[in-house]
Amino acid sequence: MAQEFLPNPSQEPISTTSSEKPEQAPPDRELLKHILIGSPKVVRRAIHNLHVRGYAEATAWSPLQPTANPREVISVLMRYVVRE
Repeated sequence: MAQEFLPNPSQEPISTTSSEKPEQAPPDRELLKHILIGSPKVVRRAIHNLHVRGYAEATAWSPLQPTANPREVISVLMRYVVRE
């Protein structure tokens, strides 16, 4: 689930065609996006903590990506949860 969070100014924007639609959620579920932002140490610790608690595999998170703020990274997890 690797995603680039910072644009590369040397690359042109990628256009999305109708055949590149995002995956549809099952009818009884909704997409939930988890975003962790902080120092690399704190983000890794939170990912590990959620893994130990059985919430999400550590490998399900996106790789740590730098943010515009020095010494800060971001990681994202997307999961489908039951709609109530």
